[in-house]
Formats: sequence, structure tokens, C-alpha cells
Amino acid sequence: MSVIIAVIVCLAVIALLLVVGGKKSGGAKKGRGGSGSRSKNRAQIIRDATKKLSHDPHNIPALLALGELYYNEHLWDKAINIYNELANLAAGHHEIDPAMVYLRHGICCIKLKRPQDALKSLVVAYKLDSSKYEVNYYLGRACYENNDFEKAIPCFKKAYTLDSEATGIVGMLGLALYKGKKYKESLPILRKALDEDPQNKEMLFCMADAMQEGGMGNKALKIFMHLRPDPVFGAKASLSAGNIHVRMGQNEEAIQDYEIGLKLGEIPQDTLLELNYRLAKCYFSMNKVAQGLGCLSKINSITPSYKDVNSLLSRYKELNQNSNLQTYLNSGTSEFAALCRNIVNSYYPHSFVKITDVEVQQDTVEILCEIETAKWEDTELFRFYKNASTLGELTIRNFHSKVRDRKVDRGFCITPGLFSEEAHKYVEGRPVDLVEKEQLMRLLKKVTLK
Repeated sequence: MSVIIAVIVCLAVIALLLVVGGKKSGGAKKGRGGSGSRSKNRAQIIRDATKKLSHDPHNIPALLALGELYYNEHLWDKAINIYNELANLAAGHHEIDPAMVYLRHGICCIKLKRPQDALKSLVVAYKLDSSKYEVNYYLGRACYENNDFEKAIPCFKKAYTLDSEATGIVGMLGLALYKGKKYKESLPILRKALDEDPQNKEMLFCMADAMQEGGMGNKALKIFMHLRPDPVFGAKASLSAGNIHVRMGQNEEAIQDYEIGLKLGEIPQDTLLELNYRLAKCYFSMNKVAQGLGCLSKINSITPSYKDVNSLLSRYKELNQNSNLQTYLNSGTSEFAALCRNIVNSYYPHSFVKITDVEVQQDTVEILCEIETAKWEDTELFRFYKNASTLGELTIRNFHSKVRDRKVDRGFCITPGLFSEEAHKYVEGRPVDLVEKEQLMRLLKKVTLK
């Protein structure tokens, strides 16, 4: 009997569980119909508001309801019109919260990439209520997107104080400090932003650039080299890495950096031009004139007036046609001195030249020699200038004093550039000859380097 009773009790419990489960299942189905209910509510809100606005375009409850709906659904282009209308009506209607209206209008402008309009509304919102995180954050965004970083920084700092855990605030503060040229202050903030978002290449590039500006070139270089393959920041990173290598005297490494940058896909024009310009300079410094000219020609085809490209093209085209001129302008001290000796030896054909003294400095070589021909003998002093600048009277006065002090018969001052008009006037009647670029070019064509 007891067994029968136990079975009956078990069956009753199972039946009860099935009933409860059925009810719960039915409730879930009803719950799944919630989205339809929400859709019905949305349609009802729009229908009711539209009806009210058709009778009264300034119906405040209808405008507030539509604004709330569109704003929450991120329909910024629709919400902005509603909040613009509410802003116009706020002064005469106490039921409108002007601080909220101007804030939301400003946020819509930010989302629609209208930073100037955003700034106007958010300044008003800030004056009405500066205690909210959103007001400070979005006012900072408006200032930032108007490139007014000095004003963006305090807004972001206050927003950070109000809510340091809010998404995006650390990154925006770091970027504003960096673009406001507060490099040292930006570094710990940018590091924190990267801890939150390690894949953010913009933050990484800005941190490296801030390091470079703060004198931490070696650390910056590692980051720039890491970023070189990046399709967005790679070209700028390659340019920065190359510039650091140039300052370190590592031109071959710099060339590699610039070439990597130029192999990337879409490159901003200003970066493209600067990469080619810097690469050309590196090639020239290594006497690779033809490659350098190729880079300058690319620049010239895009922006002929870029920096001193035209003058560099003119100068290095001449160099490309005259290897001795390349040596004269770009070689090391020993090669330059050897070339100057050869020029002196070939200056008077069919004569005996005895070089008695050579004085080598960073940009000049002086050679004292004795010249003997069938008709005359002289002691002469040659001074060669390496830089192609215009030399003035003071320089020639100094040289003439040396000619006089060493009691030589004649002096020759030679430059790949020009002498000023005053310098030419000064040597009239004095035993000094001025040899300028055109005559030097003729002399170089006669010289054979050994």
C-alpha cells in the first residue's frame, strides 16, 4: 500500500513540474514578443508626436519625445534638427532643460563632424552646467577637432577627474597634450591609454614622437621601426626613423627607412614629398648622385616649388656630368686635398710644379708651391674653398694678408660658388686672382684623378 502511495505522490510531483514548466515556457514566448512591443511603442511615439506637431509645430512634449527617441537610437541627423528647434524655444518654455538641449545638440554636431557648430552649442551647455562629465568631454572634443588643443586640455582633464574610467577619455587627453606640444606631460597619459588599447597605432606613433621631442631618440627609434610596415602610420614612422638615423650619422640605415616608407600604398602627399627629399639628401651625402636626382625628379613632377628642389636639381645635374666636381664638393678631406693638388699641378701646362706645403682644414685646402717655366719662376699660394657659397670682401682681405705675410708672388682663391662685387673690387691692382665656379669647372675637366 505504501508503495502505491509513493508512486502516486511521484506522479503528482511530475505533473506539477510539467504545468509550471509549461507556464514558464509560455512566458518566454510572450517575452520574445517584447521587441515587437518596443517597435510598436516606437511607432506609437512617432505617430503621436507627428500628429501633435502637425497641429502645433512647436509642441514641446512632442519635440522632447522625438528628440529622446532619435538621440537614444543615435539617429544624429534627425536628432540634431529636433534639438536645434528646442534650443530656439528654450527661453520661453520652462519645461525645456536648456543645458541638456545644448549638450545634445553639440554631441549631434560632433557625431556629424561639424566641430564649429558643436563648439557654439557646447560652450553654452558648459556655461549652464559645467559639472557633468559629458559636457566637459564633448567640449574638449569640439576644441580638439577645431585644433584648439590649449582649450581642449583643461576640458579633458576635468572630464578625467569626474570619471577616470570612462571609455576614451585617457586617449583623448593624451592626444590633446601631445598635439598641444606638451610632450613630457603627454607620455604617461599615452602609456596608460596604450595599456587600455594596445592595438591603437595612433597612440603608439604619438608616444614615439613625444619621446623623440623629449630627447629619448633611441626609445623612439625602436617604436618607429616597429611601425614602419603599418599601412596608416608606416610612412610617417619611416620618415621619423630615417631622420633619427641621419642625426646618428647612419645614412645607410636612413635610406632603408625612407625606402620602406615609399613602398607603402596610399601616402599623404606631404609625407611622400618629404620622404623623397630626405632620401635624395642621403643619396647625395653618399655620392649616389643619380639616385638622388631620381628622387628630386619625382618631387618636381608633383610640386616643382618644394623647398630648394629646383636649385638642387640644377646643382646635382652638373655633378652627375662631372665626377671630379662630385669629388670636389662631396668627398672626404683626404680626397678633396688630393684633387686640389692635381688642380695645382695642371694649372700651368708644360711647367715644373713643386708643392712645398699643404694646409688642410675642414672646408678649405691651402697649397704653397713653386712654379718654374721656361720664361719665369714664381712662388704661389692656392686656397680652395669647398662650399658653394658667395665669398665676400672680408674673406679675400684675409687671404691677401696671408699672401703678403708669406711673401709669395701671387695668390689664387678658388670656389665652386661666387665672389661678391666688393671682393672683385678689392683684388683690383693686387696679386690675387679669383677663380669662380665656371672657371673651376673648366679646370676640373682637365684633371685626372690618380
